[in-house]
Amino acid sequence: MSRRLEYDFWLFDLDGTLIDVEDEYPRAVFDRVGRQLGYEFTDRQVRILWHGLTGSRNEQLREWGLEPEAFWSTYHEVEDADARARAAYLYDDARELLAAIDEPTGIVTHSQPHLAKPTLEALGLREGFDAIVCCDEELGWKPDPAPVERAMANLGVTDNGHTGVMVGDSPQDVGAARNAGLDAIHVERFDASERLGSVGSVRRVRRLDELA
Repeated sequence: MSRRLEYDFWLFDLDGTLIDVEDEYPRAVFDRVGRQLGYEFTDRQVRILWHGLTGSRNEQLREWGLEPEAFWSTYHEVEDADARARAAYLYDDARELLAAIDEPTGIVTHSQPHLAKPTLEALGLREGFDAIVCCDEELGWKPDPAPVERAMANLGVTDNGHTGVMVGDSPQDVGAARNAGLDAIHVERFDASERLGSVGSVRRVRRLDELA
């Protein structure tokens, strides 16, 4: 086995790491949100918010003069889980990496269950993971290690004898991995100049099949 696969378990972020959606989908969602809030989002703003390119989405919203609570309330009201599932696709490089892993795998995502479940089912991924954890206010949000630790508990790998890794596309994923005592791998699917600040992962790749 390649040294790059010498982990006892693998955890993954979902959106932007394993899967994404066709560009038309977030554009349509933000158009509906903008109409209700009286705000017109540019394509650049949609890209920044959807992929979290500037770090905290709430801070970015405030910088644009939008109240995060009002934005997210409207966003969750207009987003349709079935439409999102139809627009979703699995990255080819993610498919190759997942096929190469024999160890237990889990997902730790900020997507809520009503969104994650239909998407995973539509892509035939739901049964392929041994643990799926959706962050929330009670459990915590990455970079809080609690969601990662919950996934590890579900995998039965919480003792110190196991070596694991968290793979994600954001500083929050990397931070959650480090805070939980795991290695971190950052997959950067954009030009690094588009992302604000350092991600600080153990390793950075452009495609997940570089790990396979």
